[in-house]
Amino acid sequence: MEIHSILQMDKDNATTMNYFLLSGLSEMSEIQHLLFFMFLIIYIISILGNASIIFAYKCSSELQTPMYFCLINFSFVEMCYVSTTVPNLLLQLITGHKRISFYGCATQMYCFSFFGVTECFILAAMAYDRYNAICNPLLYNIIMNKRTCIIFIAGSWLIASINSLIHTVLTFMLPFCGSNAIDSFFCDMPPLLKLACTDTLVNQITIFVTGGCIIAGPFILTVISYIQIISTIVSIRLTSKKKKAFSTCTSHITAVVIFYVPSICIYFRPKSNQAMIQDKMATVIYAVITPLLNPFIYSLRNNDVKVALKKMVHKLSVQF
Repeated sequence: MEIHSILQMDKDNATTMNYFLLSGLSEMSEIQHLLFFMFLIIYIISILGNASIIFAYKCSSELQTPMYFCLINFSFVEMCYVSTTVPNLLLQLITGHKRISFYGCATQMYCFSFFGVTECFILAAMAYDRYNAICNPLLYNIIMNKRTCIIFIAGSWLIASINSLIHTVLTFMLPFCGSNAIDSFFCDMPPLLKLACTDTLVNQITIFVTGGCIIAGPFILTVISYIQIISTIVSIRLTSKKKKAFSTCTSHITAVVIFYVPSICIYFRPKSNQAMIQDKMATVIYAVITPLLNPFIYSLRNNDVKVALKKMVHKLSVQF
């Protein structure tokens, strides 16, 4: 692929990119059309799967609880998260059009970071909900009331918006020069920083500081919650209650693992030129595959969700 660099000179003799070129999955150029259909199917299933959980919540009185309130917000954010990157990737694969404007790139990076951090906090809120349901059952309805849930969700969106704005402004204030080819299929921070023609130490420090506070904080809260939860579950004598508690918690633990592991591999490990292919694969996992898996994780391992989905399908079949 021929790399274009269209640069506009300003008065200070610095250079400003008019647009960027996304390299996409250029290593797999022979199977672009196959990849298009694969990612299209993944995208459709992701949207339908997460939407079905939201509709099931709306249609079922049994799911009108704080846990499922957090879950439908998580599903909504997942739909937005995957829609930030996949439609543009599909366009790249089917048309070969890999250009994205400077402001379009900034918008995509902001949205991707925003929805990703929001998910992080909602996962922590869901862990706290499970902690209170299992460890403090008598106080659960007092602690996890509707007001508390709204504060958790609103706080998640607010913190994520501030964090994403900081990273986006700091990144796009950098002078970019030379090649405008981003070695990724969307505008993400690590490949963008590689194009900067100045020191990016401030950006790197900001990533680690905010990562330590905003990413590690909810993760540690989640881990502590589940240490308490598991110790409580082990002490439960009734096998049926123990099994139900484990079933609910394993769904959430699985979602936490597949969310955090690829993200940590991308943002919080030493960079290496030899690891670029692995980075792209990890990026595909956390940007595309994770939103696909979560509806199955929560529906297949959760009897309440399965029952609600069956009722919803039955209602739709009767109507049509």
